[in-house]
Amino acid sequence: MLDLGRLRALHAVSVHGTVGAAAAALGYTPSAVSQQIAKLERETRTTLLERQGRGVRLTEEATQLADTAQQLLALVEEAEVRLEERRGKPTGRLSIACFASASRGLMPHVLADLARRHPELDARLHEVDPHLCVDLVARGAIDLAVAHDWDIAPLPAPPGVEQAVIGDDMCDVLAPAGHLLAAADSVRREDLKDERWITQPPGTVCHDWLLRTLRAAGCEPLIAHQSEEYHTQVALVAAGLGVALVPRLGRGMLPPQVVAVQLAPVPTRRLHALWRTGAARRPAITETVRTLQKLWPEVIAEPRGGPH
Repeated sequence: MLDLGRLRALHAVSVHGTVGAAAAALGYTPSAVSQQIAKLERETRTTLLERQGRGVRLTEEATQLADTAQQLLALVEEAEVRLEERRGKPTGRLSIACFASASRGLMPHVLADLARRHPELDARLHEVDPHLCVDLVARGAIDLAVAHDWDIAPLPAPPGVEQAVIGDDMCDVLAPAGHLLAAADSVRREDLKDERWITQPPGTVCHDWLLRTLRAAGCEPLIAHQSEEYHTQVALVAAGLGVALVPRLGRGMLPPQVVAVQLAPVPTRRLHALWRTGAARRPAITETVRTLQKLWPEVIAEPRGGPH
């Protein structure tokens, strides 16, 4: 009989790509995951992982076994959902994937509220890139995800995945305090054509949004500096090295060297919660989504400095 825990470890490696990432998602050490895979290899008398550079790759047999593991884990999830439904309250472990600024600005409030009201719920946060969230939910690697989209890139929900809107996060143009833009009540896209921009790297939704939006206004943005972290972008603006378009969520209070100016029309990104249809009845899911929606107005209304 194959051990479900070992199958879970193999499935995690197939989803996350490396033993280290699988271990982080499962809450184990990499050596523990490696031991689980090694025992599974002995049980099946099959090579499951092969070295590839500094990482590993699944053999064909391992890929087939991981697909079967996903089906078994879905059955286990259904059984757990039914038990939790009968209890009528959120219990057990709930894995939540979330992008960086929401992990910083939203999730501490949500996790603390859940821990206070539902001590039997073990909610665990995993910070991941937003474009990975939907796939992690669909493949059963994560129970719930908080992701975002922009008007140019709606968030897709594949069959078997449901979603609910959490709220809208507005963005401001950040400029050095002595900059001409800093004295304006608001600016238009056409006013930004000669600016040096600080933004996220190519391939990110924020970077693509900036390019498409300014090009639509007849501007070819000059990208001077690139950083994934919004806090780094704020620091670069404070040093007078350019302007940036930064969402309010997770931004924190701005330093005195930086002024936030409203862009008209105001750019927004929409936050969504996503979960598998099979887990929709689970009280842990429904209560977490409700808490996200309940706390969003309070979180986004907190004073963050800068705009005038």
